[in-house]
Amino acid sequence: MVIVDTTVWVDYLNDVATAETDWLDQELARQPLGLLDLMVCEILQGLSTDDEAARVLRDLRRFQLFETGGLELATAAARNYRTLRAKGRTVRKTIDCLIATFCLREGHSLLHSDRDFDPFEQLLGLSVVHPRIPESEPPVADDGSA
Repeated sequence: MVIVDTTVWVDYLNDVATAETDWLDQELARQPLGLLDLMVCEILQGLSTDDEAARVLRDLRRFQLFETGGLELATAAARNYRTLRAKGRTVRKTIDCLIATFCLREGHSLLHSDRDFDPFEQLLGLSVVHPRIPESEPPVADDGSA
């Protein structure tokens, strides 16, 4: 399953076109997608009103929601943080350590647009979805015959 990170959901909900939001838009009906409870919290925090938060939460409930709390995940995320720091890569946000560690432990891929996940992919083997940016059509040469 692909877990869709907050960074992608925020862009998607704000109609920001990126390779990740385009991929999400195409895959919504094609495959099961998931979110972590931590992501739901981040998404809802960014909304202005309770009504808007209720509407977005209703929409997010159609995806598989995973609960991440617990000492096991917390200690594994802290271990991954220390491992990466020892290799010269410090992750800026604890929540990203929890998200990446959850995906690593449960065998899920992650769709994101946050550089904090790069060391998890590069050094710990996190599976990341890398949407291909469609190649634009080459410009047509103007031969002056118009």
